[in-house]
Amino acid sequence: MKIPKRLQPLVDDGLIDEVISRLMSGKEADIFIVRCGDHIRCAKVYKDAIKRSFKKAAQYQEGRKVRNARQARAMEKRSNYGRQQQEEIWQNAEIDALSRLANAGVRVPETFGCVDGVLLMELVTDDEGDVAPRLGDVTMSEQQALEDHALMMHYIMLMLCAGVVHGDLSEFNVLVDDYGPVVIDLPQAVNASANNNAQEMFARDVNNMRRYYGEFAPALLHTEYAKEMWALFEEGNLTPNSRLTGIFEDANVSADVDAVLEEIQAVMQEEQERQERIREADEDL
Repeated sequence: MKIPKRLQPLVDDGLIDEVISRLMSGKEADIFIVRCGDHIRCAKVYKDAIKRSFKKAAQYQEGRKVRNARQARAMEKRSNYGRQQQEEIWQNAEIDALSRLANAGVRVPETFGCVDGVLLMELVTDDEGDVAPRLGDVTMSEQQALEDHALMMHYIMLMLCAGVVHGDLSEFNVLVDDYGPVVIDLPQAVNASANNNAQEMFARDVNNMRRYYGEFAPALLHTEYAKEMWALFEEGNLTPNSRLTGIFEDANVSADVDAVLEEIQAVMQEEQERQERIREADEDL
């Protein structure tokens, strides 16, 4: 195929020997299958912010470190330099997250460098060499759903232990090869401790996985892994060896019950006083 303009510099530098085909076009990047020497890989070409359709990007950028005050001021003023720096931070976030998660034991694609907004990565395939499907394109038995969901919860726990929240995890950001799920697409990954929206994003990630696997194993729809993991994380008790149950007893539930009982008692007292007023009125008659 004709070499895309953004990939031409990598071809010129010998990092890519051949552009085989376009794999997909997503909301933040275009993905191409390329040949690098004897290896078939993928090249992720990040879209410019003006063309990127990722919603509420500012929420994801909260808590990300900048190199110096000049860079921070430029980003705040939205100058050309500032936008360029913001783009680098957005791209580097994925590279950093992929590296941290791989070291933590999470299955993610291996990376081979990022040049001019193009990330070279492992192409995840099945044993026959075909591109691995997305989770959303896969059907499975109840038993397989239970096993893969348990593995995904383990990966998500390892991610949280590493201080990373995916932020956009769904059946469209997980690939499935012959060895199970592989987590992909992490430019929006956030720092679990530094982002005020991290807990909400984490719950959404976990519950998206519950919803999808629950289509094949309905018992999963009653689990509360998001609340269980986040509570352990906040307490400082979450470790890579934590044993998860999917059961969580919300401490606020008892408080809510007490409030309901108080409300019932107040209504009963009010009704009792009303009845007494009626009796007094009858006696006066």
